[in-house]
Amino acid sequence: MQCQIGKINTLEVVREKEFGVYLEAGNLGQILLPKRYIPKGCKIGGQLDVFVYLDSEDQLIATTETPKVQVGQFAGLKAVAVNSVGAFFDWGLPKDLLVPFSKQKNTVSVGETHLLFVYLDVETNRIVATTKVDALLNREEPPYRTGDQVSLIIGDRTDIGFKCIVDQRFWGVLFFADVPDRVFKGQKLEGFIKRVREDGKIDLSLQQTGYQKVTDILDDIVAYLEKNGGSMAITDKSNPEDIKRAFGVSKATFKKALGALYKDKKVTLAPGSVSLAKKS
Repeated sequence: MQCQIGKINTLEVVREKEFGVYLEAGNLGQILLPKRYIPKGCKIGGQLDVFVYLDSEDQLIATTETPKVQVGQFAGLKAVAVNSVGAFFDWGLPKDLLVPFSKQKNTVSVGETHLLFVYLDVETNRIVATTKVDALLNREEPPYRTGDQVSLIIGDRTDIGFKCIVDQRFWGVLFFADVPDRVFKGQKLEGFIKRVREDGKIDLSLQQTGYQKVTDILDDIVAYLEKNGGSMAITDKSNPEDIKRAFGVSKATFKKALGALYKDKKVTLAPGSVSLAKKS
């Protein structure tokens, strides 16, 4: 079997010691899982999902803790220390993640959040990262269509919006007009493709575009009415913030959805209220 350093692997428990258990890692031999990480019910012959990396003494070790990022992935992480070797980032494990000076796009200071890519140094088997991520993205033609759902990592703020990493593969732009709430660098969000331009650049949105947004909340409105005795005081005249809080969409989208429900005779509209239509 091939066990991969810097990734989560499913390994078999083969030996038990006072200080932990050893896991069979195939090409990497047997790896220690320290006692503090052993889950209840662990037995020899059982299998565990563990993350494999080098500890502070550069020894292979396993943990059942899940890091914020694995080898081959991008993430936004905060710098917690800087020394003569480079900058160290919190990635959710006891040993911080190193970005050597030679792999820093800009000088890193403690407390800053940077987008980085994690990789395995094949000469040392150490897991390290780089903030020079531009050349690692947009290396293929974007396969998206308008309305496709994607995963986003918020990047730097620009004059027009925020750069975002899309599906761990591409750069995209989230314009200020398409950001309903405050976002921050390194934040992970679900978003949607607004359009892919002829030059391959991607425009993003945090809400589905077009009529798809309307159809997606029709059932939500009906369910809200049913839960509240068949009527509600939220109408097309309501405050946009109240509409957003209740249904997660803009006032314009909500008005279109109400119109669709009224046209289908599923609701009745009155000044100050919306009610479920009585079934004939």
